[in-house]
Amino acid sequence: MHRNEQTLTESGPCRILAVLNQKGGVGKTTTVANLSAVLAAGGKRTLVIDLDPQAHLTIHLGADAESAPSGAYAVLAGGRSLQEALLQTRENLWLLSSGIDLVGAETELVTEVGRETILRNALGDVRHQFDFILIDCPPSLGLLTLNALAAADEVLIPVQPHFLALQGFGRLLQTILLVNQRINPALHVRAILMCMYDSRISLSVEVKNDIEKFLASARQSHTPWSGACVVPIHIRRNIKLAEAPSYGKTIFEYEPSCHGAEDYRSVADFLFGQHTDAVSAQASSPLDETSSLPPSAGNDQSEPA
Repeated sequence: MHRNEQTLTESGPCRILAVLNQKGGVGKTTTVANLSAVLAAGGKRTLVIDLDPQAHLTIHLGADAESAPSGAYAVLAGGRSLQEALLQTRENLWLLSSGIDLVGAETELVTEVGRETILRNALGDVRHQFDFILIDCPPSLGLLTLNALAAADEVLIPVQPHFLALQGFGRLLQTILLVNQRINPALHVRAILMCMYDSRISLSVEVKNDIEKFLASARQSHTPWSGACVVPIHIRRNIKLAEAPSYGKTIFEYEPSCHGAEDYRSVADFLFGQHTDAVSAQASSPLDETSSLPPSAGNDQSEPA
């Protein structure tokens, strides 16, 4: 890892996307890591922010979550400037890392005035230097997630297609609505992304259809999800997506020809208009080759994070 090896300069208008679901194990971290890799490989200056104390995104991108200080904690609770806390992990790709110390941030900030907008204020100094900022939210609806929603323009909700995935979906949308009404009127749900999808299983299709019907019923409403859709490309169940984080690699570095890589290129094309055919052969590789480590018991996962 290298700290700001590329010089950060003025960029165009920046889109800030919070990737959110209060249920863990649905594909949030895998989605942030791989969409950001497509954007960076396509020449887009991209910042990813790890707000999950489990630091799965930090590990996925090859950073050492145990030895490196948590950039997110230093910014949110330590008053450090965001630019000083960034790590550059690949060409055009920067990381605000996480760590276990982020667990204490919510408690430490509970008496702070404006505690929900600390991240938004910190990003105000640097957002003009990036084309995209993607935020990996923790699997909860606490203060860290509120900071992400206060800072973001858009929300992407990854969903695993089974019955329990719909439990709590209404509460998640209600939280987004409250943030939209009270803190961030620009916030809206961009899309729902089906992860670990298997079209051969009837329940997968039923869950997708239920979400599509719900979104269609909201088209004429004034809710933040009135313009949302289900991304027409689904992330198919793929073991390579689960293996890649153990090596500190994105799917394009680990197995660029697998279904997972194909799906995330197509999703990036849908969400961001990337020309992914040209990107596929140029997917960013880590700046520090030491990040290509063998799997460890602590990082190996049977499903994407």
